[in-house]
Amino acid sequence: MMNFTIKHFRYFDALARFEHFGRAAEACSISQPALSVQIKELEGMLGSPLVERTARKVRLTTLGEEFLERTRRILSDVEDLSELARKPDGPLTGRLRMGIIPTVAPYLLSDIIRQLSLALPDLELRPRESVTQSLLNDLLNSRLDFVIAALPVSEPSLREFALFDEDFVLIRSEEDAQKPVPAPKQLSEMKLLLLEEGHCFRDQALELCNIGQSDVSLLMEGSSLATLVQMVDAGLGLTLIPEMAVPLETRGTSVAISRFVANKPKRTIGMVWRRTNPLEKQLMGLAATIRQIGQAQRDKARG
Repeated sequence: MMNFTIKHFRYFDALARFEHFGRAAEACSISQPALSVQIKELEGMLGSPLVERTARKVRLTTLGEEFLERTRRILSDVEDLSELARKPDGPLTGRLRMGIIPTVAPYLLSDIIRQLSLALPDLELRPRESVTQSLLNDLLNSRLDFVIAALPVSEPSLREFALFDEDFVLIRSEEDAQKPVPAPKQLSEMKLLLLEEGHCFRDQALELCNIGQSDVSLLMEGSSLATLVQMVDAGLGLTLIPEMAVPLETRGTSVAISRFVANKPKRTIGMVWRRTNPLEKQLMGLAATIRQIGQAQRDKARG
């Protein structure tokens, strides 16, 4: 008889995600030997290996891939069942796992945590920052409860709630401060600095500037908005950042902050969760609160 436990499923899911025993064990808050024992026990019950072990990483076997699909389905159902245990009409309590993209987190997360801790003292918010696709994968696999990202995400199984719009702001050398603000399409002809691949803000900037994939190799890249602004300050080019990032990222620098006049480029920041989440009503209320926080931060950045 196979006595599978939720721990077996969680540990195997973590190993599949990280492809490394050490990192998976750290994510599960257990020792590496303990994780290894659990995986071997799981393989023993199945009578066949789930992973191929190498010096640097692990790879799933054919059985492992099939077992992973069912494992994640089970974990998703378990998470939905745990949500049902909460009072559907009462305030949010307990653990709530939140994902947030890097071009929003530094400017909004502290206010969200601070205000929600006051409004919902029994709520344990667990934030995680990562790029959009990684967060959406975790949301779809029930490893997150909701995500704050740029809309649309265009995933039928997810609910989207718009929080606020914010403009793109041009950051360039102080020497160019008095020059006319170029149209977004003209930026493709300049030394444009962009975030590295994987960031949705990068994709929005490429679309805005009408830059094709064949021209991407000609651009300079940075790992964060802070890096991009520092590169502009060093005279390497110009960049675009969301207006909410302006106060923090331009502080202590010698750059010019220019706003587009006509056809202002902008993005919509929203909150996303699974349509099957039984806490729909409470998440809508939470989204309304975060909307107020975000709009206040955006207006503050506009001065």
